Amino acid sequence: MTIIDSPSLVTAGRYDELNIVDEISSFLALPAERVDQLLAADREPIKAAVRALNDSVRSGDAGALYRQQLLLSRIYATIMKIPDSATSEGSIIIHEVTRLLEIATIAAEDRWIEPGTIEAAPDGGPAYLSWLKGLARTHPVFKHPYYAEFINRQASRDDLRTYVIQESLVDGRFDDFLAMMQVGTVGAAKMEIANNFWDEMGNGEPEEVHTTLFNQIYQVFDIVEEELEAAMTANDLLSGNLAVLLCRYRHLYPEAVGYLGMTEWLAPDRFRNVVRAWERLGLPDVGIVYHRLHVTIDSRHAAGWFHNVVVPASTSEYMRRGIARGSLWRLNSSARHLDERLAQAVAGT
Repeated sequence: MTIIDSPSLVTAGRYDELNIVDEISSFLALPAERVDQLLAADREPIKAAVRALNDSVRSGDAGALYRQQLLLSRIYATIMKIPDSATSEGSIIIHEVTRLLEIATIAAEDRWIEPGTIEAAPDGGPAYLSWLKGLARTHPVFKHPYYAEFINRQASRDDLRTYVIQESLVDGRFDDFLAMMQVGTVGAAKMEIANNFWDEMGNGEPEEVHTTLFNQIYQVFDIVEEELEAAMTANDLLSGNLAVLLCRYRHLYPEAVGYLGMTEWLAPDRFRNVVRAWERLGLPDVGIVYHRLHVTIDSRHAAGWFHNVVVPASTSEYMRRGIARGSLWRLNSSARHLDERLAQAVAGT
């Protein structure tokens, strides 16, 4: 990818939905003010190209979906790590591109929700929580055969290596999602998120920080950061993007509660299958510490999350709708993701 830093190289009219990912990506490592200076004359053509990309996604173009989520993932990378120098974070034009991508992604996830589902939710309290869990238990993603059958009984060493790479955009930075979403919370919800975060931080023991434990899996499989992006599918990228999207905006806090809560509730059963596969293959114990730990810890986290965050918030219609929406986003996107993984695994790709 070429980084552009000369106005003479910026030519109006060169942007279209096929090249917009590389074009925008080439500016992400430049200071925000410089980006806006270089792209000032191309602001509208850039937005038009992004809108065209989003339109192609809505029409069912799988390649466009990959490009859309790849661009959003690359933009999000500028806010998810501390850079060595100035980046495009704060650029007005990059923000406009980001919002176009985010709004299209939100609309797409909403289209996967069956009409009337959210409206059927009880008014709140334990009945709401039971209804929410019922959505998951009756959803096709619950005990999905990708985990229950393929990972558990058939997955090879290479299959588990691919699985780890695909999960890195969520499992590999769950602590950051918690840190982002807790801003502005109070009372029991803030304490629950804080307790969850402290567990992710290894309860103060650096060698037990969960991202550190997850990264030990990379060592087992000799996974290097440079190969991660190229291995991602559109659905891999979408999973990571949805988590960032929901946790970074305060008005999407209810959706984040639903999305992350459902993620933690589903994790223990899924991770049991990963542990079984790991043991079946006789892989080094150092690489499975993360998953063994989360079989038990996520059960506790999910229970605390539901009772200390979801139930108290469910007295508000705004919160009920958002929590249900975020939960369904997680269930539906995960189902599509696992369907894709299973099809690829069976086909040997």
